[in-house]
Amino acid sequence: MEIYVRSGDSFWFYSRLFNIPLELIIQSNTTLSSSQLQIGQSVQIPGYVTQSYQIRPADSLWKIAFSHQTTVDAILRINPGIQSANLQVGQTIVVPVRITDLVLSDPADYTYEKMIEDINRLLTIYPFIRRNTIGNSILGKDLLELQIGIGNKQVHVNGSFHANEWITTPVIMRFLNQYALSLTNNQPIRGLNMMPYFMQTFLSAVPMVNPDGVDLVIEGATAAGDFQNDVLMINNNDPDFSNWKANIRGVDLNNQYPANWEIEAERKPTSPAPRDFPGYAPLTEPESIAMAELTGNRNFQRANALHTQGEVIFWGYQGLEPPESEIIANEYARVSGYEAVRFVDSHAGFKDWFILVYRRPGFTNELGSGINPLPISQFNEIYEETLGIMLANLYM
Repeated sequence: MEIYVRSGDSFWFYSRLFNIPLELIIQSNTTLSSSQLQIGQSVQIPGYVTQSYQIRPADSLWKIAFSHQTTVDAILRINPGIQSANLQVGQTIVVPVRITDLVLSDPADYTYEKMIEDINRLLTIYPFIRRNTIGNSILGKDLLELQIGIGNKQVHVNGSFHANEWITTPVIMRFLNQYALSLTNNQPIRGLNMMPYFMQTFLSAVPMVNPDGVDLVIEGATAAGDFQNDVLMINNNDPDFSNWKANIRGVDLNNQYPANWEIEAERKPTSPAPRDFPGYAPLTEPESIAMAELTGNRNFQRANALHTQGEVIFWGYQGLEPPESEIIANEYARVSGYEAVRFVDSHAGFKDWFILVYRRPGFTNELGSGINPLPISQFNEIYEETLGIMLANLYM
């Protein structure tokens, strides 16, 4: 919500006026100097939207403020030029409305377009969330990283490396929404006050690593654009792409990393396929390259890749993982009910590469159970299981 500076205003004043933590206001206005606010300047207040109101006979600002559970000061600051003693019947003003519930779309058939709409909605309401474009998919879709928190501890989570595991994307998006909602309403999540974690942890999330593949699984071959004939041929002319894990060129993005890639290449398909083809070399695909470059440009102390299915947490790679990985994995298992498994006969995944290169805790979290793509009827259960893992990333 945009308000306008009046004489004597400060971020501290806005924090008290709207009951929003001061740091969230500062982080929502990073281009402004809190000590040099100018009269008439616009300031973003997170956690609020505005609602139009038409003046009625006998209205006053006090009466309007009371009926909308706000204050006269708040109304004055979002209606520059309004004169409280000269309200006109029929005049339209706006009043602040605090957001007290989730604002995301239905998680069913969660396409790239749905995600973008939800990201725009979140950033409008919660401008302390930051958006960063880390690259582009083969079809030119922006690969987006969302950042929340300002601490030195950097934690990363990603979803939808595999196209038919797209349910992981709305899981991440819902958590970001719940986290921001908790911050602006001072409401704990599972008994945890979120503001200290905002201060100590920088959370990086790439909700949809493989947007082209996700849209293909959900919308069919027409979503492939110029690759429509190619994907149909790769899929044996079957219009059902529910078994498709790869990107739009038929490369499995989670078999693309230089962590014994050659072993996977010897035992996996040798040409583009709906799943498992590791490419003709490691890091050939723009999506996998973007994730590698993001990781190289950050200082992630921990990385989580969300997949489906199996209710398993894979946490080791060739004994190269640090000792704290086991402690973290056991906590993930405790709060999710999943099984922590150290080793699996698999290579060239994002988690494998992260552990191999950085020697830091990396995890593949296999959410839910059944056959991919998991039915959306499992979403709420999967989210509640994963919520414990997401919270553990903040407090551990």
